[in-house]
Amino acid sequence: MAKQEKYKAISLFTGAGGLDIGLERTGRFEILACSELEDAFCDSLEANNRAGRLGTNESRIYRGSIEDLDPAQVLSDCGLEVGELDLLVGGPPCQSFSTAGRRGTLQDPRGMLLWQFLKFVEVMRPKYFLMENVRGLLSAAVRHRPIAERPNRGGPPLRPEEEPGSVVDLWVQDLARDTESEYRVDCFEVNSVNYGAPQIRERVFFVGNRFGRLTDFPEPTHINPYSSDQPSLLDSGKKYFRTLGDALDRIDDPGDEILDFSPRKKSFLSQVPEGSNWRALPIEVQQESMGRAWHAKGGRSGWWRRLSRDLPSPTVVTMPNHASTSMCHPTETRALTLIECAAIQEFPPDWQFCGTTSKKYAQVGNAIPIRLGQVAGETLAEELDREDQSSPQPDLPMFRKVYLNSHVRTRQWFKAGEIFAWKDGGSNADAHYSAKSRVSATT
Repeated sequence: MAKQEKYKAISLFTGAGGLDIGLERTGRFEILACSELEDAFCDSLEANNRAGRLGTNESRIYRGSIEDLDPAQVLSDCGLEVGELDLLVGGPPCQSFSTAGRRGTLQDPRGMLLWQFLKFVEVMRPKYFLMENVRGLLSAAVRHRPIAERPNRGGPPLRPEEEPGSVVDLWVQDLARDTESEYRVDCFEVNSVNYGAPQIRERVFFVGNRFGRLTDFPEPTHINPYSSDQPSLLDSGKKYFRTLGDALDRIDDPGDEILDFSPRKKSFLSQVPEGSNWRALPIEVQQESMGRAWHAKGGRSGWWRRLSRDLPSPTVVTMPNHASTSMCHPTETRALTLIECAAIQEFPPDWQFCGTTSKKYAQVGNAIPIRLGQVAGETLAEELDREDQSSPQPDLPMFRKVYLNSHVRTRQWFKAGEIFAWKDGGSNADAHYSAKSRVSATT
């Protein structure tokens, strides 16, 4: 019979607590301490802790830079000795590895926070650790070579530190060196929509353990409604993707706290039908409203985007009122409210966010989906329940990457009064999207 004890966890780079809420939702983990830099985020953690929504009355919240926090002191404050902590979790800030912006990698001080997490592993020696980040981390280089200077543009060959993936390679090497090869690591590329969240959001989980054992993340439980192998998958008990409409329908009152669009932006968005974007506008309006971005070759799907109730939400962002990352309500010409964004991330309805409106949106947009935290927590609790942890599995690599269908896309365009969607590849001559019929692309 499986154990049902609660395991002790410490959280770093806690943010608004998305990962921690997911862990606690399993009923198997007790958050002993959190660490966070942003004051407004800490205020939220403390408010929810006092209200009994996070951790216990004894849970500690450490404010300030993690560089000033002593791992040994945190263990002592929590009444633990080295090696007694069941789980160390955290998501070091990921902006320097995101493919959505200018990649600074380790030349950006935020990139070095990966090694701060490593310092806590080295000192605390937890039984398991869970580090989450953006998918772009897997392709990040220790030193970024500008595209215009790469070999295919006439530049010299890439040096080892400029090769894609060299950040993760170096981190794994340093983990082995600093912990005397005590930990083996499994890396999982996942997407929240595949596990029942109403949002397309890619994440990477690094799961390490000091027992030499293999960890497996669950296979996706939800599928694209128009997948070619849909019947067989449904027979296996899988469900359809949940949608933005599913999330919005759970809200009685969307509230009035909002980072809304300017009147100018609303003048363009008012011309965009549900489920479409800038392509719905006349050419001259596209050019006027987008400026130089209109000539770009990619990265424009978020421009003047009006969401669809019938598809999963795109990734919730910290500023939904930007022209290029627009999160416009499906039927009203406004941005999604704070409450609506929190519902997509599946925060508890009574979760309290502190600070200015922009800080509150930042907490929601930066959070890991609660659903992914719960799935990861259930997986780790099962691993910790194992009675044979002390028996390493032979012939396992010290590091392994597993792709779990994380690349999920819904693509659409607007033509002659209708919204169309297509799958990657093929002629797509009959591709069509409406409230009654949708086509998604999963690659």
